[in-house]
Amino acid sequence: MSRKLFGTDGIRGVAGEAPLDRPTAYALGVALGDWVLACADTDHRHVVIGMDTRESGPWLAEHVAGGLASRGVSTDFAGIITTPGVAYLARVGDYAAGVMISASHNPFADNGIKVIDHSGFKMPDAEELKLEESIFDFLSYEGAEIAPKPLAADPKLAEQYIAYLESTSTVRFDGLRVAMDCANGSAAALAPALFERLGATIVARLGVEPNGRNINLNCGSTHMESLHDAVVANKADVGIAFDGDADRALFIAKSGMDVDGDMVMLITAQLLGVKTVVATVMSNMGLEVALRDRGIDLVRTAVGDKYVLEEMVRRDLELGGEQSGHIIFRKWATTGDGMLTALRVLEVMQSQQKSLDDLAGEMKVYPQLLVNVRIKERRPLEDLVAVMEAINAAEAEFQGKGRVLVRFSGTEPLARVMAEGADQEVVDRWVHKIADELKAELGA
Repeated sequence: MSRKLFGTDGIRGVAGEAPLDRPTAYALGVALGDWVLACADTDHRHVVIGMDTRESGPWLAEHVAGGLASRGVSTDFAGIITTPGVAYLARVGDYAAGVMISASHNPFADNGIKVIDHSGFKMPDAEELKLEESIFDFLSYEGAEIAPKPLAADPKLAEQYIAYLESTSTVRFDGLRVAMDCANGSAAALAPALFERLGATIVARLGVEPNGRNINLNCGSTHMESLHDAVVANKADVGIAFDGDADRALFIAKSGMDVDGDMVMLITAQLLGVKTVVATVMSNMGLEVALRDRGIDLVRTAVGDKYVLEEMVRRDLELGGEQSGHIIFRKWATTGDGMLTALRVLEVMQSQQKSLDDLAGEMKVYPQLLVNVRIKERRPLEDLVAVMEAINAAEAEFQGKGRVLVRFSGTEPLARVMAEGADQEVVDRWVHKIADELKAELGA
């Protein structure tokens, strides 16, 4: 039986509309409460809740908390905190689970509910399916009452998480000039405080004035133009951009060069001394070549940090991530963590006394293009004759020196078309050809 509410990263949607309306949020709290009572021992019958800065966050959190309270499960509210912050608290505290209210890099009108169990990992698909069944059972009962629970944030919870991150750093960042864009999201107050504690000088602060509606709005890791300008104008050594819930980070070097997750994995793989790195099918071929030249293997998974983590756990590996900036360091965390990633990158810069330009320049990037196509429905690619003909023709022209990837987004009504190879003109031509065929077949 397939899941109907949970996607690859929790329940997502427009806040106030099904499945992110008040009854469903409350029903999730009820279902999670029943799960806690059935599965958790008596020492872990509490749940920690956190959220990003969206205006819908407070009422969603209060409805989840109300559902939990109806089952006798208590909650601690961390207020505005990152997704990895909730994962850390769920793991080290006396909690059966953690709940993060966030839609990551999506616009403010969207939101999401992500459930993390006591291990600090996202809840397995099978457990999410059980929650779904309980949610639908509750919603089908006409006499069900909904009573949200007012919440007051405990600032000590976010401080506990920041203190932990600080403790993982082996060097100070005195003398480093940092420009930072916090996406008007979860990291807006936390990230500047963390890096200043470690001696960094924050020369530009962008995306640090959340108002409930400006999260990810022309800022953060999905809109890095302003950060690029700030790095150059302020002669910063590095620019750091987080997304809305700060589970990922991207960088800009002093020259203005973009530094993505692939480059970060190469840089930090050498710091950690690993022999194998896990990345997704979206990672550039240049990462694979650069790692191989250093005697490091690359294992690829489907797109999604969830799948990267599953492979890391299965193989007992330390480092993995995505080109988009989700980097997982299993020594310190159970999920991607933008602030932790930034700590490791600055740590390499300081310990090796190298610029980010020099470190990232060790990877030769193969020409790559990604185009998103908005779709009205999803159908198996094998059923789309013209699309498959274009894909096959592209692969034939690449002759093994390039690749094509077409996939559907797990969180948005999009088809993503990506190709890479030695010749940018060939890459561009085939990506647009395949995208045009997808538009003709499925376009919204």
